[in-house]
Amino acid sequence: MKLFTKGPKPEREPEYYRSAANVRALNYRVYYMKPIEKAAYFLLGFAVGAAVGYLFYGGIGKDEFGNATAVTYTLNTLISGTVGLIAGIKFLPMRTRQIIAKRKRRLALQFRDMLEALNTSLGAGKNVPDSFAAVAEDLKVQYEEDAHILNELRIILSGIANNADIEELLGDFGQRSGIDDIASFANVFRVCYRKGGNIKDTIRGAHEVLSDKMEIREDIETVVTANKTEQSIMVVMPIVLVGMIKLMSPDFAANFTTVSGIASTTVAAALFLTAHLVGREVLDIKI
Repeated sequence: MKLFTKGPKPEREPEYYRSAANVRALNYRVYYMKPIEKAAYFLLGFAVGAAVGYLFYGGIGKDEFGNATAVTYTLNTLISGTVGLIAGIKFLPMRTRQIIAKRKRRLALQFRDMLEALNTSLGAGKNVPDSFAAVAEDLKVQYEEDAHILNELRIILSGIANNADIEELLGDFGQRSGIDDIASFANVFRVCYRKGGNIKDTIRGAHEVLSDKMEIREDIETVVTANKTEQSIMVVMPIVLVGMIKLMSPDFAANFTTVSGIASTTVAAALFLTAHLVGREVLDIKI
């Protein structure tokens, strides 16, 4: 698989490759935000982080009469800006991982439908190249023109038209997808196709295994959905409670600006953040 870009090899993994069909092909394992997209997500993270920082630590340095001083305004700006900056920076890779994971889930579902249509075409007596062409036509009815699986089928058909090996095209797809099921299918297909195995049974078996895994994943997701919702609520609750206290009882909220109040707030926030990270890892069940 050759790099699509020219010149020296870049340090980061490229977002596009030259596929086995010698056309531009997407690398599903990475995602690089456009400048405007990166700026928008950074500003979103910054705004949320700055608001939370001000809510928890705003008002430090007031005089004995409870009036804001120059120190108060300076600390409000420094603390809110620092927390917002950290939040904005941390949110970018987090959002990138979410986009990649969502794209892979969508691709896996589309690949399952491709295997089902491919199995039907082979069962009708068509050979492998004709079956891929028929699958592309069938999936055009089901998906939009820019769907990932349709793009991949166009790459495969282009390679077939230029006498590229089908197993190499599928292997290229499996490598770029970053999905173990697709890569495993490509490897099994290569061995079966070269050794004269039963392609129809191979594809049927791969479709059944992939469908079973997706059903199990959906069942697990259904079971843990309530726990994920509770986890999200628990993350937001401290922010809501502190906001309500400061809004409804300013005198009591003044305790948050004392040394003990700042220490307690910091420890509590750290504990909630740690609990959230641990809970997220526990609920992230992979199959």
